[in-house]
Amino acid sequence: MANRPANAGSDRGLAGAPPPVHHQGPPRRPGPPPGHRARPRDARAATDARAATDGRDAKSARDASGEPNAPARSPLAWLPYLIVLGGVAVGLFVTWQGAKYAGLGTSLVGGALLAAAAARLLLPPRYAELLSSRWKASDVVAFAVLGAGVLAIALVLP
Repeated sequence: MANRPANAGSDRGLAGAPPPVHHQGPPRRPGPPPGHRARPRDARAATDARAATDGRDAKSARDASGEPNAPARSPLAWLPYLIVLGGVAVGLFVTWQGAKYAGLGTSLVGGALLAAAAARLLLPPRYAELLSSRWKASDVVAFAVLGAGVLAIALVLP
């Protein structure tokens, strides 16, 4: 008994247990956190109307944050990505033709990776978004280092 806390009750059962908690009414729904500003209802209605004209339902027009989905990519945004992908594919195909063409194919792959670095560096984000992973500097450095490394291998090949 000496090691028991004071509110643990006695050895005779529930004699020392605290009384149950009784609520005066139904639990209230908590309000918004301090500093929270809800989006106006007319903005949500505009999103719902836009979704109705697009043929989608209103819930799919908003993501988890309640904002409208991003607009679709333009076909022009695919162009730098497809150029780099095509350059790498052609380079790998040429390399696959045999040891005689390994240097040429490898240099095509390296050139395509350097073109990706240049496109990521020079093009605006809406056109180079398919070549991006995080930050522009890290993408450019990664493409440039990989392209330069592959070109160095192309120079070493006989």
